[in-house]
Parts: sequence; C-alpha cells; structure tokens
Amino acid sequence: MPLRRRMAWVAAAAVGVAVVLAAMVCYVVVRRELRAQVDAALKGQAVLVIHEGGFALRGAQPPGLPATAGGSAPYWQVVGPDGSPLDGHGGVALPTDSTIRAVVAGGPGEVYRDVTVSGIHLRLIAFRDSLTTGQPVAVELARPLSGVDHVLYHLRLILALLAAGGMGLAAALGRLAANRVLAPLAEVAQTAQHITDTEDLTSRLRVHADDEVGQLATRFNAMIERLERSRSALDESVQAQRQLVADASHELRTPVTSLRTNIEVLLAGGELSAEERNRILADVVEQSEELSGLVADLIELARGDLPAESVEDTRLDQVVEESIARARRNAPNVHFEGVLEPVIVEGSPERLGRAVNNLLDNAARHSPDGGTVEVVVDAAGVCVRDHGPGVDEADLPFVFDRFYRGTHSRGRQGSGLGLAIVRQVAEQHGGSVSAANAPDGGAVFMMNLPTQQLAEAPASSKLAPGVR
Repeated sequence: MPLRRRMAWVAAAAVGVAVVLAAMVCYVVVRRELRAQVDAALKGQAVLVIHEGGFALRGAQPPGLPATAGGSAPYWQVVGPDGSPLDGHGGVALPTDSTIRAVVAGGPGEVYRDVTVSGIHLRLIAFRDSLTTGQPVAVELARPLSGVDHVLYHLRLILALLAAGGMGLAAALGRLAANRVLAPLAEVAQTAQHITDTEDLTSRLRVHADDEVGQLATRFNAMIERLERSRSALDESVQAQRQLVADASHELRTPVTSLRTNIEVLLAGGELSAEERNRILADVVEQSEELSGLVADLIELARGDLPAESVEDTRLDQVVEESIARARRNAPNVHFEGVLEPVIVEGSPERLGRAVNNLLDNAARHSPDGGTVEVVVDAAGVCVRDHGPGVDEADLPFVFDRFYRGTHSRGRQGSGLGLAIVRQVAEQHGGSVSAANAPDGGAVFMMNLPTQQLAEAPASSKLAPGVR
C-alpha cells in the first residue's frame, strides 16, 4: 500500500477513534441527564404523595407536580402487602414482583426501574407508604420514556453521521496533508532515480522548510555533494595514475632502449677494444642505476596515502639532521649549514626523510663545487636554499610536477620525480610546498608542515659533528 494511502488511513482511524469516543461520552452524558430529569420528576411527585398520605382510600388521584415541573405521572398503582394491586390509573398493570413486595415489607426505601408494559417503555419509582388504617402499601409511579428514547435515537443517528463524516473528512484531509508532506520525499526519490539513471551528481533538492523533511533534504544534498567530491577526486586520481603510467612509459623508454643497445653491442662481440668494452660496461652500469632510481621514484609516487600504522609523532629536526649527514656523505664537495629548531610533526619518519633527502639532493646538484646549502627547520617546516643559478621564472610554477625538468636541469642525471615526491609527502602530512629565487642568487625550496614546537631542545637535537 502506498505511503500516502497509509497516512490517510491512519489519519482517518485516529480521527474516527477520537470522534467515536467523543460521541460515546456525549451520548452517555445526554442520556444520563434526560433520565435524571425523569427521575427528578418521579422523586418530586413521590415526596408529595408521602407528605399527603392516604390518597388511595379517598379514591383520589395522587398529588402531582405543576406542569412547569413536569406534571403528574400518567401511570400509578398501589400494591398491597400480598402484592396485589389495590388501585391504579393509566390502563396498564405495573409490575408487582418480589422487588415491589420487598418495598412493601420495608426493604429498600425506593426503587427506580425501567419496565416495558404493553409495549410502552416506562421509568418507574416504587416507594413505601401507609394507608390511614396503618396498612403498609407500595406506591408505583411511572412516566413514559418515549420522548427520551426518541431524542436519544436521533442523537445516536446524528453522532453516527458525525463519526462517519469526520472519518471521511479526516481521510481526505490526511490524503491532502500526505501529498503536501510527502512531496519533498517524492522529490528525493525522483532525484535519486535521476542520479541512478544519468549518474549526474550535480542535481540538488530544494529545501522547502526548516523541519524534519527540510533537514532530510539538506542532508541528502550534503551526501550528494560529498559523493560528487569523492567521484571528482577518484576521477582525478585515475587520470593522474594514467598520466603517471604514460609519463613513466615515456621516461623508461630512453634508458631501456639505450641499455638494450649497449647490451646488444656487447653480445655481438666483434672487434671491440678493451677501452671501448669498458666504456660500454660503464654506460650499462650508469643506465642501470638511472633505471633503478626511476623505478624507485615511481614506486614512491604510487604509494598513495600514508598507512595509519606508520603515523607517529616525529622529531622533524632529527629527521633533517640525519638527512644532512647523508647529504654530506653523498656530496662531499658541498657544504651544508643547518639551523634546526626542535619541532614535532605527526607523520611518517620514513616519508619525511625521503622528502628532505630529495630537497637536499636537488640543492646539491645545482650547487657549484665548494658551494653552500643552507637548511632551516622551524615552526613553519623545512627550508632549503642553495647558491646555484636559481630557477627560471617560467619554470617556477612547474618545478614540483612529475618528470618536469627546468632549463638548468636538462642534461643532468635524475628522474624528474624528486620534487614531485616532496610535494606528495607534504600534502600527505597536511602541508604544502613552494619554490622561489633568493634576491642574491640561488633557489629557495620550502616544505611547509603543521608542527608543534618544543619548549627546550634536548641534547639529542644538536647537529652532528661537521654540520654547522
């Protein structure tokens, strides 16, 4: 059953129950009030009969109420101790059963009963009285309930019609309300179907009101927006991977081709002098090293996000200290100066070390013999400056791109992936990278990282011997 119809039925049932309960209460109250009026008239006349006394011996009518108070009861009867009627009026024989005889015998003071005599519905009161001879009798007064029954019949009919009409109106209004309330939900369903059919994540819902349905629409829009961002990120990632594969294929082709050519020359034999053979073998070793470095850099770039288990509080100054010691061994003709403040970064020591190594290797490659590379670690991150030729202004926006080689890097050994790895590591740690030319010459590379500075530097943060 559709939700709209269910809501209409629920509304109709709820209103129906409320109307039926209200009708029952109304009916009971009206019935009790009408019968209370009849009982009051019977009671009032009974009081007059008892007060006057002995009316039956005089052959007179029992004293009655004035017309404004309801008038006299049209039916009355006097019952003797043996239960036989002594006198009466109205042309009907009122009951003289054991209850009435009990009244004569001094039982209950008065009894109210509903009786039906000769097809006439009557309300009867029986009470004890005494004749002038002292003989106890029971006097029965009865009033017809036809008027009350007629009113109650019409009241039942009216209440039944009101209940039916109320339920029908509630069903109709419930259906209208359901249509109005469920319209945004229908829009949600239509939008979801549209997205399923077209994969268009740009669709959004209108927020009609700040209620539960409006909150649902808002959260649905937020969910679709997150899905859109996720898909865009996935598309960009897939495109980046494809571009990486394409670039890697291009970059691998040259060293692989050269390596194959040299190996084929060696296999062919022929008249090669020892000097030529040694030169070719040296080229093979150099090309193998270049190929190994390129593959290592590609693997590093393809590692993606940091695994959760590798993240820890890392002393950035100590990581840089170890990288400086490594750089001094690999580039003994370059002087490295370091000013390292003790700071902590939440991340992977291995990845951070790789990024710093790449910055130092890049600075060493572009430094002249005897040149100086200045390294600073502070609250902003890591800053590396060389005193080489600098970076052409046209190359600055692209130096951190994969396989990009600037004007001063062409012809130099390297994969073109070192600075791209630096940017990837910085972004993985919530940071960024930048490059600029120093005013007095040389290039400045900055890896900005979110750090926490220590109050005092422990002894372990001091630079190793030979690092200034």
